[in-house]
Amino acid sequence: MAEGRAPVVREIRAAAPLLAGLTAPTTARGPWLTAALGAAPAPRVRHRAVVVEHHRQGRPAGLALVTSRRELRRGLPTTVVRLLGEGGPPGPPGPAPRRLPAASPEVAELLADGLVDLLAAVRGPWELSLTGLPMGDPVLRALSARLGTGSRFRTVRARGLVDHLDDLGEVTRSTDPVALERWLPVFLDHRPAGARLVDLRALARVHAATGVLEHAVVRSAGRPVGGLLTLLEGPVRLPWWGFGDVVAGTAPGPPHVSLGAASWTVSP
Repeated sequence: MAEGRAPVVREIRAAAPLLAGLTAPTTARGPWLTAALGAAPAPRVRHRAVVVEHHRQGRPAGLALVTSRRELRRGLPTTVVRLLGEGGPPGPPGPAPRRLPAASPEVAELLADGLVDLLAAVRGPWELSLTGLPMGDPVLRALSARLGTGSRFRTVRARGLVDHLDDLGEVTRSTDPVALERWLPVFLDHRPAGARLVDLRALARVHAATGVLEHAVVRSAGRPVGGLLTLLEGPVRLPWWGFGDVVAGTAPGPPHVSLGAASWTVSP
């Protein structure tokens, strides 16, 4: 297990081949996770990485990136454990944003064991809240079996943005990071509610530099009347955020699953 910002960043970097091999989404890869580490950390938040390795100094075969902090539950100070990224910079609405990467079913079982060990080491009451994962996640399934009664699954279906810019007029689309700089202040003025400008600006620039961020703008009389930032994951287009009438276009996304538990409800 690694604890602290620098050790967790090292594990994120080491896990890059694992995440690429499992086709993890942009929001579960290095640049995004590193931004989540530095995104306005609340007081007394601890960052930890639960790692499964086949041998010492090897690359991770399984990885769970979690945060923990003390919060009041039932009037008592309680350690709340969440996945890294929850409450951080918002990603494209719709797809499940987080992952518990495991190279095999056997690794998923070991990763679940590691999370149980983390909870067992907590002093006092704890609460577990793992959200934003895809249906059928094998680590969640194994973890639920270990926590026994009292752990609970919940499924939600988020809505994703739909690109309706072509209905507004002639659209200029580009993945050129230099061209993005002209329009980035306008996009940031219309950023998602509660998102920090500094986080989104850094993420937009990082992903534009690697060619996976498209910016699209519709102008009228030389002024922007609509725009959309879209993350490109191979052939998959993931609208991130925008302004103008485009923000009204949504469609159902794939379901997300979450697992919750607490020390006062579980009975292995």
